[in-house]
Amino acid sequence: MGEIDFLYQDKFNEECGVFGVINVKNASEVMYYGLHALQHRGQEGCGIITSDNKTLKQVKGLGLVNNVFNEKVLASLEGDSAIGHIRYSTSGGGGIENVQPFLFRHHTGNFGLCHNGNIVNSRELRRFLEIHGSIFQSTSDTEIFAHLIKKDNQTNRVEAIKQALNRLEGAFAFLALTEDKLYVMRDKNSLRPLSLGKLNGGYVVSSETCAFEAVGAKFVRDILPGEILIIDNKGNMTSDFYAKKTYNNMCAMEYIYFSRPDSDIEGMNVHKSRKEAGRILAKESPVDADIVIWVPDSSTSAALGFSEESGIPIELGLIKSRYIGRTFIQPSQAMREKGVKMKLSPVPSIVKGKRVVIIDDSIVRGTTSKKIIDLIKAAGATEVHMRIASPQITHPCFYGVDTSTFDELICARHSLEEVRDIIHADSLEFISIDGIHKACNRTKMCVSCFSGKYPTHVYRELDEANKDGKF
Repeated sequence: MGEIDFLYQDKFNEECGVFGVINVKNASEVMYYGLHALQHRGQEGCGIITSDNKTLKQVKGLGLVNNVFNEKVLASLEGDSAIGHIRYSTSGGGGIENVQPFLFRHHTGNFGLCHNGNIVNSRELRRFLEIHGSIFQSTSDTEIFAHLIKKDNQTNRVEAIKQALNRLEGAFAFLALTEDKLYVMRDKNSLRPLSLGKLNGGYVVSSETCAFEAVGAKFVRDILPGEILIIDNKGNMTSDFYAKKTYNNMCAMEYIYFSRPDSDIEGMNVHKSRKEAGRILAKESPVDADIVIWVPDSSTSAALGFSEESGIPIELGLIKSRYIGRTFIQPSQAMREKGVKMKLSPVPSIVKGKRVVIIDDSIVRGTTSKKIIDLIKAAGATEVHMRIASPQITHPCFYGVDTSTFDELICARHSLEEVRDIIHADSLEFISIDGIHKACNRTKMCVSCFSGKYPTHVYRELDEANKDGKF
């Protein structure tokens, strides 16, 4: 798996998180705590750009927020406005050149830019821009948006942004910062979350509402699909839209896995949605078992719901090591084989002699599920059943998640019974697509990785995902 931590190989990884501040004193300090609250959305790099109403200053680096920023660095980032970004690389690869926010200097005005999501027509747009003279400094698709803005002949920046956004296909939550304004932009399908909060007379914007609690901000509202929200350094706010038709297609995996349980996504608390998913899963796929355990940590809420609905007592059957993180990379083959055991340890006195049902949030590749089940059986469980609080993942995601081919997905290549046999489970069931809609209290959201029905055009991506023609 190269430099990606093998312990995370059986989970989705989300691209990044964004945070913005305007008209708030010591914006860089507020930004630090905001980004720290979003750290679960990416650990490969982070950056901050601040404005003191005259100039834009930038600091970015590889690693965690507390590794890149300290008091001295934050003190150098003066100003009452800022944008920040934490990164997990799914588009463009790693390296400092792809760490955001980007700072662009242009004769029409300088601006900083960062983005959560993925532009599915980035290749065509990059080729078009390069033919017309654009020179790229990174391989990130975020930079494409900046070049589209700069290429536009519009003297009105908002109109230039509108035209640029209308050329993009995919999922995005953009933040742009000039010397005196913060621009907040969300794609017309609302695939990625983005919310507005108020803090000490100013405003903050975040990929997740959990960051509002971290900085003491009060939630105001969600950014609307297709909206361009502009806030200046005096607190004036204007709203516009780049698309006439907009849609409510929030990514289901935001509820299931990506977001922190204390975040609210468009009015629904993440913990509550996961707990309800567990309840629905227990109704849809009951099992005779002695105890319920969960795979830490994103499955905790679903396990609670499953236990309450089924009446099967919940126990702490797996312990997660807090000392093996994303820096534990490129191990020897012998260490690879012991990797899951180093990350997760069963509690033999809890599982021995018991019929165990394990609750997990998803199965992507299947490798870790098999190893976990083997661990539980080796610890003395008489039966191990698996219940998954998401539907079967049968199609790649092209909207900022690191699965781009069918070959990566075990449920795309095998039947339910084959998957059960491969992972050594005594039984295996997934929540239904209808069930996950009910759990999230939504009639519409993006479930393309479960259904294969995508909210945007992804024809080229599907062809590349199916290179060998198997699917």
